[in-house]
Amino acid sequence: MERKHDAVPLPTLLSQALVAFTIEFDNESEHQMRHRTTTGGRDAAPRGGAWLASQVMWANVMQYVDEDGVRVQDLQARARTAKSQLAGLQRWGYITVGPHPDDRRPKPRPGDLVVRPTAAGRRAQAVWKPLGGVVEQRWRDRFGPENIAALRESLHGVRSGIDLDLPQYLPIVGYGLFAEVWAPDRRPAAGDGPEDGPHLDLSVLLAQVLLAFTLEFEQQSKVSLAISANTLRVLSSEGVRVRDLPQLTGIAKEAISMSTGFLARRGYVVIEPDPTATRGKIVRLTPKGATTQAAGERILASTEQRWEARFDVGTLRASLQGLVGDGTRDRSALFGGLEPYPDGWRASLRRPDVLPHHPTVLHRGGYPDGS
Repeated sequence: MERKHDAVPLPTLLSQALVAFTIEFDNESEHQMRHRTTTGGRDAAPRGGAWLASQVMWANVMQYVDEDGVRVQDLQARARTAKSQLAGLQRWGYITVGPHPDDRRPKPRPGDLVVRPTAAGRRAQAVWKPLGGVVEQRWRDRFGPENIAALRESLHGVRSGIDLDLPQYLPIVGYGLFAEVWAPDRRPAAGDGPEDGPHLDLSVLLAQVLLAFTLEFEQQSKVSLAISANTLRVLSSEGVRVRDLPQLTGIAKEAISMSTGFLARRGYVVIEPDPTATRGKIVRLTPKGATTQAAGERILASTEQRWEARFDVGTLRASLQGLVGDGTRDRSALFGGLEPYPDGWRASLRRPDVLPHHPTVLHRGGYPDGS
């Protein structure tokens, strides 16, 4: 089965569902958690809370850290991400990293250092731990239990055929916004374990299927899927205003800056003053960039065609389509759960018109829209 030319690509459907789930998760955790932000934490508790962070920090790091401590190398093996963001989590107040009390070496190897949660980190873990199930139950109530059950079943069907040991969320992106995982080895041969499909919340299934697709795409592409699906997708040889890119892509300004900077350094775009205004800049595709844009579309289509031959992509696509629509505010049911709490940091931002076509998980707290 070939994807129709005007059909929404499978990774876009997966991405927009995952981003919506994560924003709901993050809005609720912010509402419940004692935390700090630049706008002031809930209960005005700068001394008692860690710096606010997104679901990826729970999924890929904090769920593996307990009071007994875990060695850095063991944590990386469990999390299966190349960038565990330990420095950030330590700086933000979630963890401590130091030698084991029994280690008498003057300078232990970095992998032998032990990670432990702080008091603020333990409070954050208690808030984060049930939220995947909470948001999934909201989705059952909102979209219908039979629809979410069908989505889970179709995701699990695809995930069970992917022979990779993957993290539970997309990793922090590397240079060029490429996905970087920690030794994506083959999965254990034993059946369903405690971290296998039936036991995972919906966001993990969405993330792992999307990450597998992303890794396959990026093996063939000179541009990451995060850049190709978001920024590169909306550019043209006529030029697009830089200030318009966040609303066109659903990606925050910081991630746009990283994307356009990478594209400019590689000669795919030029960034120049806007000829129609006294201020501002435009981003314009070069001939090399137009060729790369078209190549990305071909790689995306060919990757999806391979998946259609290996998996029941049609059922998965149908399960996602009813939730996602076209991913825009007016025609996507996902936006019904994205209204932030009045005291949340997203409440002060302009509401997005579209969800990202691929998560852009930066080091700045791991938010899926690059915030």
